[in-house]
Parts: sequence; C-alpha cells; structure tokens
Amino acid sequence: MKTFLTAALLILFIGNIGAVDIESYQFIDFIRAISAPAKPEIYEDGVVFTASSSHKRVGISFAHEGYAKVHWFRRLMVPRDQAELFVNGRFQKSVNPNLDSGIMFHIQAIPLNLKNMDYRMIIDGLWTTDPVNPLSVSGSLGILESRVPLAGYSASVYQKEPEASQAAKMQGTCSFSFKAAEGETVTVCGTFNNWDPFMYELIETRPGFYSLTLPLPPGTYQYAFYYRGEKIPDPANANMRYSRDGRIVSEAVVR
Repeated sequence: MKTFLTAALLILFIGNIGAVDIESYQFIDFIRAISAPAKPEIYEDGVVFTASSSHKRVGISFAHEGYAKVHWFRRLMVPRDQAELFVNGRFQKSVNPNLDSGIMFHIQAIPLNLKNMDYRMIIDGLWTTDPVNPLSVSGSLGILESRVPLAGYSASVYQKEPEASQAAKMQGTCSFSFKAAEGETVTVCGTFNNWDPFMYELIETRPGFYSLTLPLPPGTYQYAFYYRGEKIPDPANANMRYSRDGRIVSEAVVR
C-alpha cells in the first residue's frame, strides 16, 4: 500500500525538497491530511505552502533568495478508491487512478540561521501576498510580504554549515538609476522578478534622479524600466539584448 500511495504522490514531488523524506509514512499521512489550502506549516526541515488547485498556475518567490527565482506549485493528486478501479475483478483502464485533491503545494527547505521566511506569491500571473497566511509585513523596499516565523525551529543534521556559508557569500547587489521629471513613479523589472512591473519602485534620491539597489545572486539579468506606462531599456547602459518577446532590454551582470 505504501508503494502505491508514494507513487501517486511522486508525480508531483520531482525536484529539490531538502531533507524531507517523501517516502515515509509520516510524510504521506501529513500531506494527505491537508483538506484545504491553509497557512504554511513547518515539516521537518521544510515549509509546506498550499493553494487551491482551482488556479491555473501558482508560484512562490522568497526574500532570502533575493526574489530572483520563482518556485512553481504542484498539484496534489490522491489515489482513487480501489473499488472504482476494479469492477468484477477487472481493472478499468478508462478510469484515471488519481484524483485532484483540490490542493496545490510547494515545499521549501529552511536555510540555516533564518529567523523569518518572507515571500510573495504569483497567482495566475499576479504577484500578491499569500491569501491563506494572515501574517504579512512591509519588506525592505516597502512592498507587502507574507511571513513564516521560524522562531524555535532547530535545523537538523541534514543541513550543513559549509553549504549555508557558501550561499551567503554568493549574494551580490545590482544598482539601477534613471533620470526623469520630478515627482514621477519609476519601476524596474526583469528576469530577477519574472518581469513584474510593480514590485520594485525606484526612490527619488534627489530631484529628477531615481535609484534602487537590489540584492541578487551572481548571474546575468535582463531588465527594463517602466515610466509613464512605457517599458524602457536603461539609457545609461549600452549593453542591450532582445528579450523573449522581441523587445529591446538592458543586460546587467552581478558578480
């Protein structure tokens, strides 16, 4: 029976989920007990996030990753009752052996020394706070973020200090600046936030000069500014590329 249940769940668990043993009876019982989307729960060395499977697509992005990556939720399928699969001792090939549980979920491994796991979700293309998590805070850039407190959580032996130290050293920054009329709204978007034009607003540090510095892991990023409803490549950056939709955007390298 364990093998059958695990196979049904493994359809959706391909990927990195840290030290969580998805084949254990304990985890199978835990995940199958979820009857509706609820606030995030800590399970072993990970946090389980849930959403309704009525949505077409749900993703999640984390502050401790610099919002540089989107993790997409997976549907939780549960095995159909055996009586529906076998009629008069014959397996019904026309019947899907799995049912949609109504739940989509993501498991995020907990990094060492993290006091709070702050995050935002992308639900059907729109960035938002977690609708089933009542706890939200204003992030460093003034954007509302959902939060999972990790006070009292103790990392297990599966998480090793050298890996966490290396990840901390990999964090970098990228600075953006833009000149415009005074009192305007200027935002920046790019491959680091799935091209969301509303997430990062530049600050007017002096009349007509807008700037913003984001923490980003090392890598190459494409970006553009939004000003008065137009998507504009960086006038001060000669390094330009064509984006996937054929638009000219700027490119920056974080080392």
